[in-house]
Amino acid sequence: MKLSKSQREVIAQKYGGKCAYCGCELGKSFHADHIEPVRRNWWENTVMHPERETLENYNPSCASCNIQKNSYTLDQFRENIKQFVNSLNQYSTQYKFAKRYGLIKETEIEVKFYFETL
Repeated sequence: MKLSKSQREVIAQKYGGKCAYCGCELGKSFHADHIEPVRRNWWENTVMHPERETLENYNPSCASCNIQKNSYTLDQFRENIKQFVNSLNQYSTQYKFAKRYGLIKETEIEVKFYFETL
């Protein structure tokens, strides 16, 4: 679904010009994310869930959140974020080093998206 300029503005203002997921201020080039993914097949030029191509199924998103969310559902996205700390502990020497010196404190808080706190 190609969004018009006015539709993009409606989406951008859905949460006061903030990313629905992390809450950062959106710039002009924000992403319009499908809340329930449509899952495109680029090779065949098809959409698996065309019924989800509605304005109500869009959230304003910063580029990094939208890229990380990919075609995940909200629950899958939340679970993916929860795994970031495990991945950092396993693969990032800098992260482990900073943690050893007390620069990083890990918590067990639940991942809450910005729109869920409103």
